Formats: sequence, structure tokens, C-alpha cells
Amino acid sequence: MNRAVFLDRDGVINKIIYHQEIGVLDTPFTPSQFELLPQVGKSIRMINSMGLKAIVVSNQPGIAKKHFDMVTLKAIDQKMHKALSRQNARLDAVYYCLHHPQAEKKELKRRCKCRKPKPGLLTQAAKDFDLNLKKSYLIGDSVTDIQAGKAVGCTTFLIGNHKCDLCRLLSEKKVKPDFIVPNLYQATKIIKKLKGG
Repeated sequence: MNRAVFLDRDGVINKIIYHQEIGVLDTPFTPSQFELLPQVGKSIRMINSMGLKAIVVSNQPGIAKKHFDMVTLKAIDQKMHKALSRQNARLDAVYYCLHHPQAEKKELKRRCKCRKPKPGLLTQAAKDFDLNLKKSYLIGDSVTDIQAGKAVGCTTFLIGNHKCDLCRLLSEKKVKPDFIVPNLYQATKIIKKLKGG
């Protein structure tokens, strides 16, 4: 069986954007807003060199909320893949949950099994790539990421500060990441040590 590093997208791979017109921090709504975070290419290149699958698993309700459309999401994806390719890094797959319980688009308004904290994106990837989830890793920046990873037995990494509001939320939800790290690169270095090389 294969092993994977599951990556949330926004806040892990790319910068989160402040959308002044609606006053929220959120995913990029346009390709021009998409920008890789520092050392992300280097980190994913390390994951590739370790023989682990690099797989994005991300809640992306922007279409459901009518912030952008599928064409825009595909254009953002293309920009992400090109930016990583320029750094000799590659993603093996990208899995998005497009649903939201309060979606404005009726066809995307549902309580699904793929929206984190539910682990549907991870279990689908496991089927597609013959993955051993208990020997895989998940790196995210939210409580729901850690919950999804824990639900299937992944070793989990929370990107954040030790003195953070997220830590209080994690405590309330009774879920604890295996590691708290400042960025993707530090998480990848730990995975390399855990893997033994």
C-alpha cells in the first residue's frame, strides 16, 4: 500500500486573502489572488522525493456561496500546478468538497460526507491510490483538518502558533494534533525524520 501527505490548500499551500468588500479572510476568489506561501515548492518537492503521494484535500465552498465559478476554480488550480512545476514539485491529486450546508446554489446545498471534518475526501483518495491511511500524514491549519485526519488514523500537523485560539477550539472539540508547526516546510522536515530518511 502507498502512503500520502494530505495537504489542506488555503493557509498551507497558498496565502489566505482578506476580501475587503465583504470583510472576511478567505480563499482566493481569482487566479491573480493566488500566491504560494514561502518554501511550499521546496516542501512538496521533499514529499515527492520521499516517495509519498502529495494530495490536496480542501473544502472549497466558494462556488456554492457564489464567490466564483468552476472556470475560476480550474484557473486557480492551473496556476497552482504551474507555480509548483516551476519549482520541480508536483501534486499527485487534488480533491475538493464543493458543498456547503448554507449554499446559495441549490445543487451544492447539502450535508455531505466529503466536507471536513468528515473524512470523505481522504477515504476517496485512499481508494484511488491504494493508501494506508494509518501510515499517512495530514497537514492543515484548522480544527476540521485535524478532525478529518484523526478520523482515519493519520499523523496530524496543525500549522499555527502554540498560543492560539485554535488550541482552545481543539481542546473544546477534544481533538489534538500530533504536532504543531509554523509552516509546511517544518512539517515536511518532521515527516522526513519520522519516515527515517
